[in-house]
Amino acid sequence: MTEVLLARWQFGITSVYHFLFVPLTLGLSVLVAVMHTMYVKTDNEVYKKMTKFWGKLFLINFAMGVVTGIVQEFHFGMNWSEYSRFVGDIFGAPLAIEALLAFFLESTFLGLWIFGWDKLPKKLHALSIWLVAVGSNLSALWILIANSFMQHPVGYTIRNGRAEMTDFFALITNPHVFYQFPHTVLGGYATAAFFVMGISAYYLLRQKHMDLYRRSFKIAMIFGLISILAVTLVGHWQAQYLVQSQPMKMAAAEAQWETADPAAFALVAVVDEQRQTNSFEISIPKLLSFLSFNSFSGEVKGLKDLQAAAVAQYGPGNYLPPVSSLFWSFRIMVAAGGWLVLLSLLSFYYWRSNQLEAKPWLLKALLWSIPVPYLANTAGWYLAEVGRQPWIVYGLQKVEHAVSPGVTTGEIITTLIGFTLIYGILALAEVYLLVKFIQQGPDYRPETVDLPSTDKGVSLWT
Repeated sequence: MTEVLLARWQFGITSVYHFLFVPLTLGLSVLVAVMHTMYVKTDNEVYKKMTKFWGKLFLINFAMGVVTGIVQEFHFGMNWSEYSRFVGDIFGAPLAIEALLAFFLESTFLGLWIFGWDKLPKKLHALSIWLVAVGSNLSALWILIANSFMQHPVGYTIRNGRAEMTDFFALITNPHVFYQFPHTVLGGYATAAFFVMGISAYYLLRQKHMDLYRRSFKIAMIFGLISILAVTLVGHWQAQYLVQSQPMKMAAAEAQWETADPAAFALVAVVDEQRQTNSFEISIPKLLSFLSFNSFSGEVKGLKDLQAAAVAQYGPGNYLPPVSSLFWSFRIMVAAGGWLVLLSLLSFYYWRSNQLEAKPWLLKALLWSIPVPYLANTAGWYLAEVGRQPWIVYGLQKVEHAVSPGVTTGEIITTLIGFTLIYGILALAEVYLLVKFIQQGPDYRPETVDLPSTDKGVSLWT
């Protein structure tokens, strides 16, 4: 079991690192494409500067995402070969399509976009960055199709101890995809929007390049407002779907030990997993039933009854995920989303009334809130993946049966430490590069000599 725990830690750490870069890539590709389109439409050089500035930050993030994503593929052969043997015929298909179609689409046209300035016709050049955005989002779709099979297996049969695909159409129309894909992608759009808004706020506070960053802020604000409201709505629908398809996950996220009708929603709770109870709880009566069924009456299954049902269906064992961490990860995600909704509404209100730049507290809040979408994304993925435990493929294969045989504790520890250090260095490198180019601003030219700054305005982090 030590090998299983270490292998889970290794994959979890590399996944979290990789997912720091993915959401920004999804959203920033679209925002850069919009800015480039505005340049082509208006022939305004400000939009060209915007496109190049934000495009440079997009390229840094994209490169880091590629590097960290490639390593994840190796895990399936290193630590999870039994998983690959069991479900490889199904899981491999969408991953292959992602690589051959989506990734090559975005990487090919990204090259054309990088080197096509003043060489390609303007409209064709702008089209290339739109194809990068399409490729990035298609890449997310195919990866989430693969992940959705792990959450809700469809279109398969078990033959000779292995899961084999019988219906590709069922795989790509998995109902889980229709909730997970928009929720993930919209989260990426919100991440990029608040990234652009926060950096634009930094320059508005310093009162530099005002025209460029006012325009950047406006585009990102509208994009962010739509995205964060949509991700909240889709997230609610996804939770209602999971109440039916993965009731154990949602019961754990709510620390709902006993079946209740109507069920109360716990705002905060001290979860006692040993005694299977909440030793302290502040809750709102009937609200969980309403959130689950759009009605103040409705039975929400408790963890104890769900555990008994799982034993009856799958045999003896502990089918409870880690309740306490799931309970709080869900609330972190919701609280972060609520904060972003508030910021987006305040930004829109003060922008509409031409008071935005007169509200330095709001601009500073936007700057300091750049990490908040990353926190929400990480907490959401923790809920999605850990909430499925003890299953790696829900109802078909347990995690403990998916680990590679013969892999030693020492081997996993060595690679775990190695990956963690390398990924940590890469994360620091990205932050360093992003901060460096953000501070240099849109007028920076590599061949120019940087003079000591005499600016006494607002620092990037104050």
